[in-house]
Amino acid sequence: MQTPSLRSRLGSTLIPDEEVTMAGGSREPGRTVTSKVLSILEAFEKSRGALSLTDIAEKSGLPLSTAHRLVNELTEWGFLSREPNGRYQLGIRLWELAQNTGRQLRDAARPYVQDLFSLTGETAHLAVRAGHEVLYIDRVYGSKRVPRASRVGGRLPMHATAVGKVILAFEEDWVRDAYLNRQLERHTAHTHVDPQKLAAELAQIREQGYATTLEEVRLGSCSIAVPVFHTGRIGAAIGLVLPTNQAATMTRHLPVLRGISAQIERATARIPLETLLGSNVAGTD
Repeated sequence: MQTPSLRSRLGSTLIPDEEVTMAGGSREPGRTVTSKVLSILEAFEKSRGALSLTDIAEKSGLPLSTAHRLVNELTEWGFLSREPNGRYQLGIRLWELAQNTGRQLRDAARPYVQDLFSLTGETAHLAVRAGHEVLYIDRVYGSKRVPRASRVGGRLPMHATAVGKVILAFEEDWVRDAYLNRQLERHTAHTHVDPQKLAAELAQIREQGYATTLEEVRLGSCSIAVPVFHTGRIGAAIGLVLPTNQAATMTRHLPVLRGISAQIERATARIPLETLLGSNVAGTD
């Protein structure tokens, strides 16, 4: 049997849920069905395990009855899956659709990310800017025990990661200025959150052509990254994550990082940047 399209499935819920009422008879002001569905999916973003229906309702800010109905429909679609104990996980259908995100860049760069891992033996990853964060498009894990702060499809703030810093350093001035005016989140005691000091660090990164971090997101790990340009503009960043005890020698990987960056740039040169990254990824929020 053919799987109905997302649009046709959403159509079955758009009209009736516009009139959903909360306990006590008050209506939910300003919330469309789309926002409610997205809030349910977002409830799983930072959860490492399955969620109960009550958990989902609380995290999404929905009445239990509304959450129950929408969760059932999402489970029918395959966007959620129900475990024997009655708890819910993200479903395989959602994973299938997500594979199209950043696909052109990931497919073009994958052999080179693999090469970077093979030549260094270290965890290698590729990231792009997504608003004020970096989005990890691809990653090859090394065998060394290094604290993991990110995953493919995960996001981290730009100021705390080597890939983020190098992208920010080579971005347009207005993007960098806007970011430095944000409240910078401190992940560890080593995270650089002073805007003036960070601005000076970004200027140094532009001059030297690479960025490093030392335990700024997770204790026990350090990282190094170089930019990946596209027709003269910053397109992405490629980097390595290593154990902290290798921090003093991680610049030895710069020649291979720069070589891999040049290969990715050549491999993607004929693909328009907006097409390569996707308009949502390339945009600023």
